[in-house]
Amino acid sequence: MLIREITQENEKKILSPYAALSVNSRGRIKPEKECDIRTCFQRDRDRIIHSQSFRRLKHKTQVFLAPSGDHYRTRLTHTLEVSQIARTIARALQLNEDLTEAVALGHDLGHTPFGHAGERALNGLSPNGFKHYEQSVRVVDYLEKDGKGLNLTDEVRNGILCHTVGEDAYTLEGQIIRIADKIAYINHDIDDAIRAEVMNEEDIPLDLRMSLGMGKSERINNMVLNVIHNSSHERILMSDEFWELFNDLHDFMFTAVYRNPVCKGEEVKAVAMLEKIYEHYIKHPEELPYPYSSVAEKESVDRAVCDYIAGMSDNYSLKVFNQLYVPKFWIE
Repeated sequence: MLIREITQENEKKILSPYAALSVNSRGRIKPEKECDIRTCFQRDRDRIIHSQSFRRLKHKTQVFLAPSGDHYRTRLTHTLEVSQIARTIARALQLNEDLTEAVALGHDLGHTPFGHAGERALNGLSPNGFKHYEQSVRVVDYLEKDGKGLNLTDEVRNGILCHTVGEDAYTLEGQIIRIADKIAYINHDIDDAIRAEVMNEEDIPLDLRMSLGMGKSERINNMVLNVIHNSSHERILMSDEFWELFNDLHDFMFTAVYRNPVCKGEEVKAVAMLEKIYEHYIKHPEELPYPYSSVAEKESVDRAVCDYIAGMSDNYSLKVFNQLYVPKFWIE
């Protein structure tokens, strides 16, 4: 037997009856010959890790814009934390870890520079709106590999699309990512805010700390355990009581951090910069680099400009803005 076939047989023996088996995948948009070693979900994970979009996540803002410290989260480290939490849940529920990991690693590939501020900027500028989870699917379907895409399985694409809002993913593995994403960001955002001296652990209401956990590790552990104990073969979820507490913590973070002028003071500048870049390329689509120039011809200029900006890292968007709007001085 091939190594892949041995793995597929082991999945049947070990995983839950409700797990998504790689041998039963709905397949890819373009059919491919199977790998001798890796299952289809393992190949998807590897394709995502080796993609340019994945590497660019290291220079994309999570919450704190251009932090000077080495230990603040970026979009890449956020993604890795989501993957770790999601795999823990998947293993405990005997679900497919490879599928779970692939969705986790790909869920934010379409995120803009400067975090959700960049997403709101493009959503307001584009007549068609902009949602990062839809853009993530677009990245893996069309934009990666110079317009060829990664040709991922339907299960991974669906998990990426459904990781934020709206309809649940049709696999339990995909559903894990939505809740693992929330567990990861609420806790690492608290950690980063404490590091930035925006808040202290003790600022969190005592009743929330006593119920959810007195520190980051305890909170994550309790949230993960609650998900494991309350999920069913139909849905991945927290208990109603714990979910309400989570939302109370989220409301606290909106007031203390997400809308705090110390954290968000530079966002206005970042949004204005992206607006100027958007306006320039809308007027001058001939200046778009390939493959975005091809997108402008085949689809629309707006679509191409949004693709280009969404793919930028924070650093690259600054470079583009400087090239477009900051004068170059003669050097003797």
